[in-house]
Amino acid sequence: MKKKVLISFDDSENAMRAVTFASELFEKSSEITLFNVLPDYKRVCEYDSPSLTPSFQKERASFCRLEDQKKALLEKTAEDLQTCLLLAGFEKNNLHVEMKSMEKGVARDIIKKADSGYDIVVLGKKGASGASEFFFGSVSQKVINGVKKASVLVVT
Repeated sequence: MKKKVLISFDDSENAMRAVTFASELFEKSSEITLFNVLPDYKRVCEYDSPSLTPSFQKERASFCRLEDQKKALLEKTAEDLQTCLLLAGFEKNNLHVEMKSMEKGVARDIIKKADSGYDIVVLGKKGASGASEFFFGSVSQKVINGVKKASVLVVT
């Protein structure tokens, strides 16, 4: 079935499982967007105030370098996911990657994107611990409950 598909990804194995599953499920002419929401660490890295603890001020550069490395890792993951879809027979001109800085929250940003004209959202279940999921909820659970204009498929 030809669809407009949003695949939310991170650097987890579940993201690759979600893409592999989608590559077997959807028609090869489907339009696929690989979508990632990056935490907005740039503001933290640029923030300079006497209220910052001396230990954070001293380690800020290291922290910001780690975030640059995380972004590079996610860009590499996006390339790997695209390659997986290309090898499965999807058309290159129908594959898109969008990585954006978080605006309201990871789940809320995915929901906003999903409700902007997609038929289905595919995402991997990250696998938060039972206690963490109980108290804070998982991104996948929030997306399931929040998306109004598309179907949601969670791959575990």
